[in-house]
Amino acid sequence: MVKKSWGFATLAVHGSGGGDPQTGALSPPIYQSSTFAFKNADHGARLFAGEEKGFIYTRISNPTQEALEREMAFLEGGEAALAFASGMAATTGVVLTLARSGENIISIRMVYGGTHALFMDVLSRLDIEVREVDGEELVEFEEKIDEKTRMIFIETPANPTLKIVDIRGCARIAKKAGIPLVVDNTFATPYYQRPLKLGTDIVIHSATKYIGGHGDTVAGLAVGSREFIDRMRKETLIDTGGIISPFNAWLLLRGLKTLPVRMDRHSSNAKRVAQFLNFHPKVKQVWYPGLRTHPQHELAKSQMSGFGGMVAFEINGGRREGKILMDSVKLCTLAVSLGDCDTLISHPPSMTHSTYSAEALKEAGIPEGLIRISVGIEDVKDIIDDLKYALAKI
Repeated sequence: MVKKSWGFATLAVHGSGGGDPQTGALSPPIYQSSTFAFKNADHGARLFAGEEKGFIYTRISNPTQEALEREMAFLEGGEAALAFASGMAATTGVVLTLARSGENIISIRMVYGGTHALFMDVLSRLDIEVREVDGEELVEFEEKIDEKTRMIFIETPANPTLKIVDIRGCARIAKKAGIPLVVDNTFATPYYQRPLKLGTDIVIHSATKYIGGHGDTVAGLAVGSREFIDRMRKETLIDTGGIISPFNAWLLLRGLKTLPVRMDRHSSNAKRVAQFLNFHPKVKQVWYPGLRTHPQHELAKSQMSGFGGMVAFEINGGRREGKILMDSVKLCTLAVSLGDCDTLISHPPSMTHSTYSAEALKEAGIPEGLIRISVGIEDVKDIIDDLKYALAKI
């Protein structure tokens, strides 16, 4: 029996209640099946008509996928969740469910490069306009809204400079306009930030990252009201087919149990790394919400219970110096993505955010010398020594 007084770590381990209803297995089984048999013709007809709950075909639903969705909704504090093949599939599913040709959405300018490409390139082909705002001043959102606006989209902390956006303020604006607020909560996870409790309508995760936590799966999740999730499944996911596999759903269920433990280590290591970089002579600026020097530190404290494992910093110089730094590390792994146990280092302007033009990078506040680190769970001294060695090379 789940108790409301239990802390997040306890809830993450024990889940929403009970093991597998069929067998009592504590670890949910992997239902590696594409198709499910009907008891008889009438049973199949009832399932297709939605008159009875059950499973038909894994593109529509699957018991392992359903278990993941139940636990993710539980931890985010939502009514329901929907799993996808990737974070981009989740973002696409949300947008296509809410917006149609001739309508528009509002997004902060600084978002993940794949999201930016979806918004600027794909949606433009569908005649869905994306109106970008910096996101620091809430009035910007209000000024962009009109009768054809269908959603507000924000990342916070934002990729790659850890910009913090006021969730409560955006929620008030969205509610006043009668449109949903969508928050990408990938960097913070539900352990450190609960957007739904702050007034958000829909939460998105690239579950590839901290939810999975081990760099061995690609997946996405969206959490919201049951009405919206059911609508997105019927109107978008089933027909576009961007579904998660049962095995990947199982990996994420496993990842959820250790999420708090991993996030605590990521966060404590990241703070130490940020403090080291903040005083290094070859570093111009460090972005980490847990530092008092972060321009939005107080806002971060007001909506986050911890600050996560992502650190961004600008080195003296530009792309050349960034290349030298990344080619000089020995412990840190030169790779994109984030949330792995390993420390990953990358150069967003030429990698994850290469979808931005030079002008767009400048407008978003992403300098040429920006380095992003997904701080892992290794001994923090080893991470710092590695960065110290690499910085000495530039």
